[in-house]
Amino acid sequence: MNEIRNTRSVTTQQLADAPWRKSTRSQTSNCVEVAPLGGGPAAVALRDSKDRGGPVLLFNRAGWLGFIAGAKEGQFDLD
Repeated sequence: MNEIRNTRSVTTQQLADAPWRKSTRSQTSNCVEVAPLGGGPAAVALRDSKDRGGPVLLFNRAGWLGFIAGAKEGQFDLD
């Protein structure tokens, strides 16, 4: 997995100030929010919109692009 292990690379304040956005296709109970991060090894942050103070997943650029490509190809479909 392509993960950012050094969580010190992103501060709590950076996450609080990040421009979080939710998909316009999201449903009322199954939502995630994504935010681009400036600089450092972490390029994108992802969180549960129902638990905004909870855990945040951090992706580097290559990991995020790989995730998006996999989602578009249906790699994570439950059907």
